[in-house]
Amino acid sequence: MERRLSAASRRSAPSPIQQLSHLAQRVGAVNLAEGFPDFPAPPHVKAAAAAAIAADHNQYRHVQGISDILAETAKRDHGLDVDPLTDFVICCGQSEAFAAAIFAIIDPGDEVLLFDPAFETYETCIELARGVPVYVPLDPPSWTLNEDEFLKSFTSRTKAVVLNSPHNPTGKVFSKEELHIIAQACQKTDCFAITDEVYEYITYDENKHISLASLPGMQERAIITSSLSKTYSVTGWRIGWACAPASIASAIRNIHVKLTDSAPAPFQEAALIALTSTPDFYSSLKKDYEVRRDFILQLLKDFGFHISFKPQGSVFVFAELPWSWQISDIDFVTNLINDAGVAVVPGRGFFHRNCDGESYHHRYVRFAFCKSDATLMAAAIRMRKLADTKGKTWLTGSGRQEDQTASASP
Repeated sequence: MERRLSAASRRSAPSPIQQLSHLAQRVGAVNLAEGFPDFPAPPHVKAAAAAAIAADHNQYRHVQGISDILAETAKRDHGLDVDPLTDFVICCGQSEAFAAAIFAIIDPGDEVLLFDPAFETYETCIELARGVPVYVPLDPPSWTLNEDEFLKSFTSRTKAVVLNSPHNPTGKVFSKEELHIIAQACQKTDCFAITDEVYEYITYDENKHISLASLPGMQERAIITSSLSKTYSVTGWRIGWACAPASIASAIRNIHVKLTDSAPAPFQEAALIALTSTPDFYSSLKKDYEVRRDFILQLLKDFGFHISFKPQGSVFVFAELPWSWQISDIDFVTNLINDAGVAVVPGRGFFHRNCDGESYHHRYVRFAFCKSDATLMAAAIRMRKLADTKGKTWLTGSGRQEDQTASASP
């Protein structure tokens, strides 16, 4: 009966992240691959969830207070006037909010622009809606927006632009100048913008998150998606939301209700406490993550990486393998798991569009630093031991021909 499965399901093959996660589990590797914290959620947030369960908030539920708080935050942080009664949809994480937004606006054949490299689930949602993903490459090493490439990607079928900032996997925060280019193009072509802002509170140095919806003329066409997951270290609670003008939010809500009916009830109650955390919580969050970022950057430099781009936000370092290392991203990750017991993610799973000439798509590796001090230290000890015992000899096990062959497999 496999031949009777849908074309979309046949295209949805296991990702390199999934495959290498299984290998990492088998060898007991330290996990710097998956982007979830392995340290406890904030005590006040956990206590709120436990209290909600004890109070029997166990059935289908819509907690209007979440929308009320989010509307106040949107006004305070971004100058957006949104109606909490009509403009928010509480979903099962940002992933469902994004999927419901795509299903609400995309018809078969509609094109959706995405910046490459990109988080893998965007493409799947677009294809399930029978839309066409169109990738616009960001220019390494700083992953800058190429205005000419971007504008040339629009056609008469372009329906939406997807923007993830702060960005997974690169850690880039789109500048105000880049956002203006995107905003002007969306208005000129009368298309939607869907934003993924899950790392909105995790930025570093002088970088600041700016919501695309806050730019002139964008609120009427922007769909903001975000969640509790990253800010409050609760990726498994599945509380997210979409924010859009009332008519668009209504369409998203109708799809959400058909898909999942409601987000987890007790965790919606806990969201009320999380979203009213004091300013000290957010400043401490940024400081703690900045320390972790700098720790992993120094570790990679000590290991032999040449860091050309320092993450401006998110919880990832997207590090390029030096060209002197005759090894692909897949081979590097596999060797690191087997020889050091440290799991990271090969970069090729985030790239979708071929580039001219020598490809850099198989030269990047993503390290997640949203981990406890103990986890980061364990990874450091294992990687330093590997470097001390084997030096760089293990990095030359794959020649250029093998590297090219490996690039054909996921």
